[in-house]
Amino acid sequence: MASYFQRLLCAGFVFFMVWCVGAQPGREKLLLDKDWRFGFGHTYDTEKDHGHATAYFSYLSKTGFGDGPADPAFDDRAWRRLDLPHDWAVEQPFSEKGSFSHGFKQSGKGFPDRSIGWYRKKIAIPQTDLGRNLKLQFDGVFRNAKVWFNGYFLGTFESGYTGFSHDVTDYVNYGGENTIVVRADASMEEGWFYEGAGIYRHVYLLKTHPLHIAQNGTYVTSVVQGQTAKITAQVTIENRGDYHGTVEIANEIYDPVGNKVASDTQQSSAPGFMLTTDATSVFTITGPQLWDIDNPNLYRLVTKIRQQSKIVDVYETTFGIRTVRFDPEQGFFLNDKPLKLKGTNNHQDHAGLGTALPDALQDFRIRKLKEMGSNAYRCSHHPPTPELLDACDRLGILVIDETRLMGTNDYHLGELGRMIRRDRNHPSVFCWSVGNEEWKIEGNIIGERVTATMQAFTKRLDPTRPVTVGISSGFKAGISSMIDVMGYNYLGNGDIDAHRNDFKHQPGMGTEEGSTFATRGIYFTDDAQHYKSAYDRKPRPSFYSIEEGWKFYATRPYLAGMFVWTGFDYRGEPTPYGWPSVTSYFGMMDGCGFPKDSFYYLKSWWTNEPMLHLFPHWNWQGKEGQEIDVWVYSNCDEVELTHNGKSLGRKKMEPLGHLEWKVIYQPGTLEAVGYQNGKKVLSEKHQTTGSPQDIKLSVQNAVNQKSNGTTIVAVSVADKHGRHIPTANHEISFEVKGGSIIGVGNGNPTSLEKDKFIDALTLVPITDLQEQPLRSADLPQNFPKFTGGQWQPAFKDRDYKNPKAAYAYQGKFVYDGNSKAQLTFFYQPIGVQSAVFVNGNLLQGSKEDPHQYLIPQGVLRSGENTVGIVATPIRKKNDWDVANTNSGVIQVVVPSGPWKRKLFNGCAQIILQQDDGAEDMILSATGEGLRSASLKIKKK
Repeated sequence: MASYFQRLLCAGFVFFMVWCVGAQPGREKLLLDKDWRFGFGHTYDTEKDHGHATAYFSYLSKTGFGDGPADPAFDDRAWRRLDLPHDWAVEQPFSEKGSFSHGFKQSGKGFPDRSIGWYRKKIAIPQTDLGRNLKLQFDGVFRNAKVWFNGYFLGTFESGYTGFSHDVTDYVNYGGENTIVVRADASMEEGWFYEGAGIYRHVYLLKTHPLHIAQNGTYVTSVVQGQTAKITAQVTIENRGDYHGTVEIANEIYDPVGNKVASDTQQSSAPGFMLTTDATSVFTITGPQLWDIDNPNLYRLVTKIRQQSKIVDVYETTFGIRTVRFDPEQGFFLNDKPLKLKGTNNHQDHAGLGTALPDALQDFRIRKLKEMGSNAYRCSHHPPTPELLDACDRLGILVIDETRLMGTNDYHLGELGRMIRRDRNHPSVFCWSVGNEEWKIEGNIIGERVTATMQAFTKRLDPTRPVTVGISSGFKAGISSMIDVMGYNYLGNGDIDAHRNDFKHQPGMGTEEGSTFATRGIYFTDDAQHYKSAYDRKPRPSFYSIEEGWKFYATRPYLAGMFVWTGFDYRGEPTPYGWPSVTSYFGMMDGCGFPKDSFYYLKSWWTNEPMLHLFPHWNWQGKEGQEIDVWVYSNCDEVELTHNGKSLGRKKMEPLGHLEWKVIYQPGTLEAVGYQNGKKVLSEKHQTTGSPQDIKLSVQNAVNQKSNGTTIVAVSVADKHGRHIPTANHEISFEVKGGSIIGVGNGNPTSLEKDKFIDALTLVPITDLQEQPLRSADLPQNFPKFTGGQWQPAFKDRDYKNPKAAYAYQGKFVYDGNSKAQLTFFYQPIGVQSAVFVNGNLLQGSKEDPHQYLIPQGVLRSGENTVGIVATPIRKKNDWDVANTNSGVIQVVVPSGPWKRKLFNGCAQIILQQDDGAEDMILSATGEGLRSASLKIKKK
């Protein structure tokens, strides 16, 4: 045994190495989205869950005892390779047995073999990182995520919406390979809407000096007075090492164009080990450029931490200078100017992608809402991905940031606190929501107490923003009596004017309104087909149309505004129908972002530029002589409608209203002309189109460096005159070079087509493995032939210290005979040297991996096949040594076939991701009876 002095000297040397190596500047935040391995587990069958949690000592009883896939030595070579973000639920087929709320996907409760997902990734961490503080940061995993690092259990995070991190500093194999493992359990629903499954947001490795700014450790507030702004920056410093003495905190503020406009340096004492300390700087900026919805000016706070004159950390915080306030008589004010909130509620999924949205899709969706005239966004009903708030900051849209569940214990307040600390520097966030439609407590004393605690807790973390709750079960008592800003969910759920008269001190806004049913491009309701007419109607007797809702809120100055339910259709909740409807009908846009007609009603009254929208289309073959309802949405003073050149009347537009005509259908041209102050300002026409001829492809998003290679393409069909055919429903097939397709959609609420065309991957076990001893250690070119009943179960009663020269093994696997399948044997060595055979044929290992064997189709048989292995034995030095007895698995991959999608009422969408290093992407589209199309997308 080493002497005490020797052990102390060794410990001192390690301590010296840790802190000396750690004295390096700055921080690194490495994106870990690339090259993960993924495999399904099982909710209760441990064998199907890869033997996880079956060891004598579990990871909960002994440190570092991760077993099954949690073991770093687990062989995941046969698992699927993928990049994050990833949603496995969207990849599954539809089933009537699936969850109504989650869009009838074969995932979640009822599907135990598709409710557990394992993720594994290996990363190299250099020796030079020894002494730094290392954290794994997950922006979102749905849900109940267990995380291991090098077999060490880091913890469980239940909610699928709030980000979390784990410190891995003490578990790192410095200078070598490290294994990250995540087990996501999506068997339980957290919401009543589509939530996806898996690691659907980004993952990072954060490296810092032990003395650093804490995670989300800055808090910037502003007070605007005349032509100056007082900026207060609070910085939280964390010490994960043995640092003492003075710390210098230097803060610099840069304006929207990059000019330094303020700075401050101060001294502070370093906090104790694993403690934090706060330092506050106050700045005055003259002539600040305010953040607002039209000019979303963003400033940067750059914070540098110096210790012994060396920079040990640099941290950047984006913020905006602006003021927000509610007035119970006059509504909402941004920068002391009245602003009517024109908002939408939204969930986080998109057609073809589920919840795994590339960052460019966040930008695309916010731009579509801005195009409609929306200036506000409610995160329904959970914390958003950080990239969504970044897009709202950058593009100028206000946000109600909402926590997932009301409550006052550590779980609920912990979730709320994480959201507030992460998001409180975003200028787009103007209000915190601590709940939504909690019917059990909305109108009673429990609700009042819970809300009071959550509101006070929120104000402690951020006193600069008000708090709201969306309330729907009556506006009278409980939560509604004491919340900062009353959130009215639907006019039909209570008398808003009466509530306001009883609570005149309380501002209010419509946190949800509408819930109207509409199918894009459908103008005659067909309940048999589950299609709802797109004309704006009352969805139910006690609910109101979009127009009725907006008129109510727009004409009451004391109401701050209205949030429509919803901006986009979303998966699940296919009210008023059920199977086979799989998406909602509520959106102003479908799940792809193609506008429905109500989009243009809101654009008429939510924007200032002249706007005119005529509907429906004029392709009504078979309805000649029948009366068609023709509507116009416009903010023009007057609109005239003509049919085939004949005027059908010029009508005056009622403020906040729309215009209607009854028109006898005859093919030709329908045209609406808008007049402002008696002058023609714009027009729109619909013509009866000819037969479909050409596929049209058009890029919908800005393709630049910020889009990070993601391109969104609209697909349509035109006649020989180039006119869009609004009734086309052709199936279109796609190919891409220089990139990959990551999703397809069309906005059809009843479409059961695939969202993803992914090769089918199954793992076939080797069963009934038996052995016979051999006298020679030479590996043969042909599998030995044996006679008689000499085979016995493999490894039974093996004497590992005195084995035979070699052993022959044989096992079985079953193959269905699919000639398109590619079979690969991922062999796990059961000997020192091995020769591998299938049906007596010697296989050759691949160049990349000598233990990976591609099995040629010519050697396979439909049904039962035999694997033969000849191997020299593994010897044990000690009785407790473990020798591998698992020979491996057969991976069967069946190609998915080409990506394809039917147009729905003239439109479909395809989303592409450019390959790293590719200069261009070329998308090709073909359809039966149509002229093909090609689109070249250049990297910018």
